[in-house]
Amino acid sequence: MRRRFLAALGGVAIAVSLAACSGEGAGGGGDTKGAEPGDLTIGVSMPTQTSERWIADGNSVKEKLQAKGYKVDLQYAGDEIPTQSQQIDQMITQGADVLVIAAIDGTALSGQLQAAANAKIPVISYDRLIRNSPNVDFYVSFDNYKVGVAQANALLVGLGLQNKDGSKGSAAGPFNIELFAGSLDDNNAHFFFAGAMDTLKPYLDAGTLKVKSGQTKIEQVAILRWQQETAQKRMEDLLTSSYNDGGKVDGVLSPFDGLSRGIITALQNAGYRGGAKKMPVVTGQDAEVASVKLINDGVQSSTVFKDTRLLADQAVVAAEAFLKKEQPKANDTRTYDNGVKVVPSFLLPVQTVYKDDIQSVLIDSGYLTAQEVAAGRAG
Repeated sequence: MRRRFLAALGGVAIAVSLAACSGEGAGGGGDTKGAEPGDLTIGVSMPTQTSERWIADGNSVKEKLQAKGYKVDLQYAGDEIPTQSQQIDQMITQGADVLVIAAIDGTALSGQLQAAANAKIPVISYDRLIRNSPNVDFYVSFDNYKVGVAQANALLVGLGLQNKDGSKGSAAGPFNIELFAGSLDDNNAHFFFAGAMDTLKPYLDAGTLKVKSGQTKIEQVAILRWQQETAQKRMEDLLTSSYNDGGKVDGVLSPFDGLSRGIITALQNAGYRGGAKKMPVVTGQDAEVASVKLINDGVQSSTVFKDTRLLADQAVVAAEAFLKKEQPKANDTRTYDNGVKVVPSFLLPVQTVYKDDIQSVLIDSGYLTAQEVAAGRAG
């Protein structure tokens, strides 16, 4: 602990030193207004390369910034909090002009953010809100509460309780469902779960939906680090503990495609393949190509598509505003309280993708190719 403290203190000292001696356009909080893009560096910190979504995000942000002439320091942290902390420390000491950070743990970077503030380096929180720090300057994301609402509605549509247009469906229930949530240290997981549970509550209260395991609190259903294997193990445990009496799972609320694939594996291994034990309705998020193939094959029910190309665009817009010493345009200045301040935010819309939406939403837009969907892997 003492070593980490000294390292962080050293990072602050070096960052302050760099800020004090930097000239115009030299980085580390210098006067970037009017500087040439080639003289400016944006540090981009992404959480992991285990998810195709984060690989795509990192590459997209880097490519869009480089296309405008900026230098980009893109780092992936391998889902290791100390690694991400060290990488951001390095970006600061090497004179980054703006930081774009998708945090592994939204509460673990206060030292790095203070160092950035001391060096006058703006910080853009990317998709995952960084918490408990006054030194978050802007947030770019999707409307994460509405993501949860969309996932819950997709579950209702899959079960036949609701039609896609929101009207009442023909099914009556009751249906057995199980709930999953993301990592508790990811602020988005709480928004996803809140949106979903607010939407499902009337059906749960009426008994139309039943959670057979009784596990309905986010602390009971959360999956640390969004790990597919952990989701598979939890689904296996649920089947063993709550469905050994012959009961069947009709639906699973899953907030992420990676979790969905783990859940589906557990269900398939338990005999949910067709006939009397048909695959339950399983939701998802991020339109990962492996899951889009499952949707196309009729295995996974849906995914919530967040066009990360648009998110990368918005991160670039925000970074350029800061480099011009301007405040980026926000479309939400009330929702995202990080525990210390309400962070001005720009939120993007989302789309639910069912099988019959794959062509129009994902392929026609160029997000995926028909060949990638057929193969279940990126080209």
